[in-house]
Amino acid sequence: MKLAFLLNDLQLSGGVGVAVRHARELASRHGHDVTLVLTHEQELAPWQFDGLAHLRVEGLAEARAERFDVAISTWWETAFSLFELQADRYAAFVQSLEDRFYSPGTPERSLAAVTQGLPVAVVTEARWIADTLAQLRPETPCRFVRNGIDKKVFASPERLEARRDEPLRIVVEGNPDVWFKGVHESLAAVDHMTEPHHLTLVTGTRGHCREEIADEVVGPLTQPEMARLYADSDVVLKLSRVEGMYGPPLEGFHMGATCVTTPVTGHEEYVEHGWNALVVDWDDPRGTARQLDLLARDRRLLHFLRSNALATARGWPSWEQAGTFMAAALTAIQRAPAPAAAGARQLMADARVELELHRGHIHERNELRRFARPVQRLKRLPGMERLLRARHKPLVRRLLRPLRPLKRRLLG
Repeated sequence: MKLAFLLNDLQLSGGVGVAVRHARELASRHGHDVTLVLTHEQELAPWQFDGLAHLRVEGLAEARAERFDVAISTWWETAFSLFELQADRYAAFVQSLEDRFYSPGTPERSLAAVTQGLPVAVVTEARWIADTLAQLRPETPCRFVRNGIDKKVFASPERLEARRDEPLRIVVEGNPDVWFKGVHESLAAVDHMTEPHHLTLVTGTRGHCREEIADEVVGPLTQPEMARLYADSDVVLKLSRVEGMYGPPLEGFHMGATCVTTPVTGHEEYVEHGWNALVVDWDDPRGTARQLDLLARDRRLLHFLRSNALATARGWPSWEQAGTFMAAALTAIQRAPAPAAAGARQLMADARVELELHRGHIHERNELRRFARPVQRLKRLPGMERLLRARHKPLVRRLLRPLRPLKRRLLG
């Protein structure tokens, strides 16, 4: 098959990494002709994802001249360009319900939700997404394909050594500028701990967070570097609010680390409270700290959770296995009748225009507010209220009359 995966960019992120790895497996192991189609002009050099050098990458303008068997969007914004490609079948690889990434009332939230109803076939990585889409779109089959793990990079040890005397070694991973990743909440929880511990913060962005809480700040790290860090750690602390099927705790499982996590969507794919990890409540930094302190004190419990996490990891599919399931899913999509998609291209073009207009209005409103703030502060100065009232007096109005052309020019 000739396949096109649409991506916004090739920068470091879990979602892009998953799409690139599927593309690599489909091309190298299953003989498909795979193209990564970038829907935006790229200003930054691509992150060096494993296998990227062996894949064809081209822009949207080049891809429009080709015809594909299946074109696949990988993020809600890429759905706006999906129907610009010539393809026999259109599909969406859904890694989360992406409207949840945005605050209520934002244009992105509404338009991300709109893309969930497009007339396309669906492949997803998590059961909770498949179940939700089955309720929203019962007429559309949703094929479930788990993400794989690179078993060569995250090569599990044969057995674990119990760690008795060292401080509890904790890893927090994520972008502190992304609100739903819970990095700030994780740092706050560790800050409430009373038992000896060592915290490593892994982030590619030095955001506005309390980095002094961490004993070590590193990143961005390659996958082999992450594997070595997980192998040296006891706990992956992940307090996300929104996830599809998050990978870092599972990668930690493979290297013998347990996790402490919120009951975020996707955790049920492999996390079992009290067996291979601990699940904590939302917005409870002190309660989370108590669970971490428990693991620091009770080394028998820590070893029990780490050992079961490793056993869970051994049953998880590799990328080679996941690629086989993805190939089967796309073959089924190609062979199935095409859903009625008349008008979808125009719909998405109109939605894109509406999004840009809404963004423009928001930008203008923010600029106006930025300009208005110093004016409001000026009005609150002592004596300013009396001065403003004086402008309506006949003498003051005659004195200000020469300034009227300047006022019209500034406001016009």
